Amino acid sequence: MEKAWWKESVIYQIYPRSFNDSNGDGIGDLKGITEKLDYLKDLGIDVIWLSPVYKSPNDDNGYDISDYQDIMDEFGTMQDWEELLHEVHQRGMKLIMDLVVNHSSDEHAWFVESRKSTDNPYRDYYIWRPGKEGSEPNNWESVFSGSAWQYDETTDEYYLHLFSKKQPDLNWENEKLRDEVYKMMTWWLDKGIDGFRMDVINFISKVPGLPDAPNPPGKKYAPGGQFFMNGPRMHEFLHEMNQQVLSKYDIITVGEMPGASVDDAKLYTGHDRDELNMVFTFEHMDLDSGPNGKWDLKKLNLLDLKENISKWQNGLNGVGWNSLYLNNHDQPRMVSRFGNDHEYRAESAKMLVTFLHMLQGTPYVYQGEEIGMTNVRFASIDEYKDIEILNMYNEKVIQGNEDPAKIMESIYVKGRDNARTPFQWDDSENAGFTTGNPWIKVNPNYKEINAKQAVNDPNSIYHYYKKIIALRKEHDIIVYGDYELILPEHESIFAYIRTYGSEKLVVITNFSSEHVPFTLPEGLKVTSSQLLVSNYEIDNHEDVASFSLKPYEARVYKI
Repeated sequence: MEKAWWKESVIYQIYPRSFNDSNGDGIGDLKGITEKLDYLKDLGIDVIWLSPVYKSPNDDNGYDISDYQDIMDEFGTMQDWEELLHEVHQRGMKLIMDLVVNHSSDEHAWFVESRKSTDNPYRDYYIWRPGKEGSEPNNWESVFSGSAWQYDETTDEYYLHLFSKKQPDLNWENEKLRDEVYKMMTWWLDKGIDGFRMDVINFISKVPGLPDAPNPPGKKYAPGGQFFMNGPRMHEFLHEMNQQVLSKYDIITVGEMPGASVDDAKLYTGHDRDELNMVFTFEHMDLDSGPNGKWDLKKLNLLDLKENISKWQNGLNGVGWNSLYLNNHDQPRMVSRFGNDHEYRAESAKMLVTFLHMLQGTPYVYQGEEIGMTNVRFASIDEYKDIEILNMYNEKVIQGNEDPAKIMESIYVKGRDNARTPFQWDDSENAGFTTGNPWIKVNPNYKEINAKQAVNDPNSIYHYYKKIIALRKEHDIIVYGDYELILPEHESIFAYIRTYGSEKLVVITNFSSEHVPFTLPEGLKVTSSQLLVSNYEIDNHEDVASFSLKPYEARVYKI
């Protein structure tokens, strides 16, 4: 397997609005991030991924960009950004930016021009269509609910927006548009950034003709993903981007790709394909959703998780590369979702990072997970800020008369604002995030759960993360070793073997709050064993072949 610095890195995602506010306006900013770089360096982070900081009217918290080459006023200035980059590099870390080029803001200069007339030179930078029989051009549903089309009376046509109506989709069929995007990417790379995380990048190629999607009974709009995910020109566009931009720099590239399969990912990330380094898969994020999608809550079956993780681990081994994550700015907190954030918060948070970081791939840490931050339960829908949550609540409760208590429960479990409450730095007012009024309320548990407490407690989740991150740097087997699932049918234990040359690791994790007996499978010869890490105090001389796992216990042995 080819070695590469980006395979050996641990990446930390910062959601700037919620990270650290330096000027007391209640909104996190670039200077606030710079103030906290030593904290990230101490944790052992190699690469920082910055969620969007570009000029934006903030309809979707910065993922609606009005100027790709300027900084959002609330976050600071370009000078602040340049200082941040300099300070990141001074500490031997790298910085990657979010690339959002499936869509722009409707306030971007290109779209302002595009909507003026049908023969405007920028018209074809976006996807415009006349209506069909007095209605939208097709029946596609927006990811944020409702139609994916917005009528614009200036030219009596509709434009496509797969997300908010303030996020019109860019038309990648237009060569001039692609050239503009490549120039912008080059501009940032020449400023010294170390790569890109690419937002819904596999949506940029749409099926020609934009056909109707099969309609669910009684629904006006239907999910049209089969016509815009992994579309017919995806590989052509990514290969062109690689040839014209990415291949000229030693950088890291990760594509966010809902709906991408293992076979798709082999092509997107294959080391001889000249496209991307890795992709974010979504399959494991959908395992606790019922037949009606994300808000239809279902208990996770560990066997489903094993099957899915194993499919990706084995499928990309030696061919492409995995990205490893259990939460981000679009997902609930992992300790609340996959662990036990009440009785065993510390134990389950430590178990989950062990399980994840010992897999083959590049691990991503989302801000706050390293101190065990949890989901939040706001009392009222009025306290939520996320457009996806608010649109869904409006559609289901206000318009659909569904039970508000049931819908709020879905929000408590799956809402994106769970990940967006301010970072909990200490136990002072507003968790030390701001001296002002925070843009979204702080999780009330900040008095107990905060970075100051975690850094000062040698047994904290934070210090366990440091240990796990350090282990990856010491042992090539953790980065490059092959993966093999053991005990595939066990309903509580997720255990696997990593093999690299003559070396072997066994990773054993208990996903339950019960005491569970563990026995190594027959045929696995163990002549000696060394305990590399565990989230409980245990006797290193305990027999590795058979023992009892405590609730949410994790152990990693070199055998």
